[in-house]
Amino acid sequence: MGYTGEMPKTAKERGKTAPYKMGHIAIRTDRFEEMIEWYGKVLEAKIAFRNDDMAFMTYDDEHHRVAIIRMPGLVEPPEKYSGLEHVSFTYQTLGDLLATYRRLKTIEIEPFWTIIHGPTVSMYFKDPDQNKVELQIYVFETPEEVNTYFAAGHYLENPMGIIFDPEDMIEKYEAGVTFEELVKRPKLPEGMSPWDMLRD
Repeated sequence: MGYTGEMPKTAKERGKTAPYKMGHIAIRTDRFEEMIEWYGKVLEAKIAFRNDDMAFMTYDDEHHRVAIIRMPGLVEPPEKYSGLEHVSFTYQTLGDLLATYRRLKTIEIEPFWTIIHGPTVSMYFKDPDQNKVELQIYVFETPEEVNTYFAAGHYLENPMGIIFDPEDMIEKYEAGVTFEELVKRPKLPEGMSPWDMLRD
């Protein structure tokens, strides 16, 4: 299934009642202090509440965006398992995303995957429990622009994206290269498939 012709109507437009925003994620762990520290550093989050068994963390006006729950004796998941792939957090500007990358690198937190998906520029990290966390910015300002992008067939050709070097992007950003040029997704290199762009 590819381009459907238009953006789906919202639930409200379809006469349905749905959430108006995503609230929070909750993570169970036996690395309680380590996870609190990691999410605090990565998201610039502060603790709104904590006791010996849970911590509620926030970075905005929501009372908590991440809940860390201590559950001793948990076992590591197998190498391949079904479940949640990743959670994603959006920054307002490319400058904010690149500054976050640079800040985290100084404390030895680095992404394992940096990719221009097309509609987003994304950096993927792994928390101490190996949960995947995406930090991203939107390339397009409106749903109509995303729709136009899909209609052009870019995702049929390459649903994954193109890997980029964040250090190279920072250098170009600081040199004044335009946003449009920085976030433009290149073509797949000859002889490569979209799956060659995947990193675990």
